[in-house]
Amino acid sequence: QVQLVESGGGLVQPGGSLRLSCAASGIDLKYYAIAWFRQAPGKGPEGVSSISSSDGSTAYADSVKGRFTISRDKATNTVYLQMNDLKPEDTAVYYCRASFNGNWLNIWGQGTQVLVSS
Repeated sequence: QVQLVESGGGLVQPGGSLRLSCAASGIDLKYYAIAWFRQAPGKGPEGVSSISSSDGSTAYADSVKGRFTISRDKATNTVYLQMNDLKPEDTAVYYCRASFNGNWLNIWGQGTQVLVSS
């Protein structure tokens, strides 16, 4: 069974850091582009960051550029999102998705909640 499992969220004060994990089973993530999305209460999904399968190139939303870093660990079949200098507007449920040849896999994890508050 193919699964993506997100973890690492929690409550953090503004300026703090969290590292989110997207762990896969049933697929080898090195063959897939992986993207992190988030959805804040009352808002639509927002693309946060992505990493390609080919050359590991990365992309970031302007709102997180310079603060978030996406990376891939082939040994553990996991993609990480290191989030630094968190702001209240980063509060959202974060989830990862996998795509192959430009097509999103119909695989959804449960997401992980990030709450940035003092």
